[in-house]
Amino acid sequence: MSKSINYYRRRITRFLTGSLIKTKNKIPADLPENFEFKTILISRPNHRLGNLLLITPILIEIENNYPNCKVDIFAKGDLASILFSEFKNVNTIYQLPRKPFKNLFKYLLIWIKLKSKSYDLVINVVQASSSGKLSTKVANAKYKLYNATNETLKNSVSDYSHMAKNMVYNLRYIIDKPNIKTSPVPSLNIKLSLGEIEHGKALLDNYIQNKDEKTILLFTYATGAKCYSKDWWSDFYNSLTSEFKGCNIIEVLPVENISQINFKAPSFYSKDVREIAAFIAAADIFIGADSGIMHLASASLTTTLGLFSKTDPSVYEPYGNSSMAINTRIKNNNDIIKIIKSKLVLTHELS
Repeated sequence: MSKSINYYRRRITRFLTGSLIKTKNKIPADLPENFEFKTILISRPNHRLGNLLLITPILIEIENNYPNCKVDIFAKGDLASILFSEFKNVNTIYQLPRKPFKNLFKYLLIWIKLKSKSYDLVINVVQASSSGKLSTKVANAKYKLYNATNETLKNSVSDYSHMAKNMVYNLRYIIDKPNIKTSPVPSLNIKLSLGEIEHGKALLDNYIQNKDEKTILLFTYATGAKCYSKDWWSDFYNSLTSEFKGCNIIEVLPVENISQINFKAPSFYSKDVREIAAFIAAADIFIGADSGIMHLASASLTTTLGLFSKTDPSVYEPYGNSSMAINTRIKNNNDIIKIIKSKLVLTHELS
């Protein structure tokens, strides 16, 4: 039943946004000199952990360029208020209910609230999002960035296709064309507080058996076809334990409490995403398939190795903090072990 409701909801939304497919950005060719954005709306009406974390770089980019700017976020579900709780520039978070037909009054009320406020700029961060385009159209804003593909950037910026970087490059293009690539795009960052970081270290200490060795975290789960088989994980885990005998190897469990290595390693479980991020932040390296938790690891600023076999690494790969994507259709276990060794040497040099 819920699948059929979602099907018709998507059909209705796509019908309503059909006219917006070719909508152009409402941005002048040249913004007034020294123009200061004071209020910006970021539209990402999605509830998934990874998709929400992927907008942290644009929040940091805005904070770096316009420290006095207040940012509102148009999202879905209750997770956004948790993920962005430490962002000082985030003001209001509009949280659409995950099941709109069961909460129709609240759903409509959020849209009414959105329409009642004015902004200098509204940014739809994902071009393919029908709800994002609709909310951008509905919102009252002087300027609107629908985030359509910029062919100039697509042909000149090598990492333009990355979902977290794309929106930053598009914003830079309208603000300061000559300086689009002068600084790296900010990394994903959940902005853990000092107290959260200390809490994460204390949690990890309970699992550490050898305090003189590095700590490797595994996340063996992912949704759908992105999830590697138990056979794959068993072979990889055997290689890992053989090559890194002295290291502390710990598994971070998903909310489903599933282990693809049959709980052979000590395991950490929590339903608190900020606590999970703090736990990961205390480790030296995180290894896991493309998933929301992989993006959470990246946002904890720990070196993250993302395993990719189905999704496109150029769109979703972890970056910054010596993180990287590993295409397991090309790399075998021995290749991955070599990469882990090089990353652990690097983290040792940086510590």
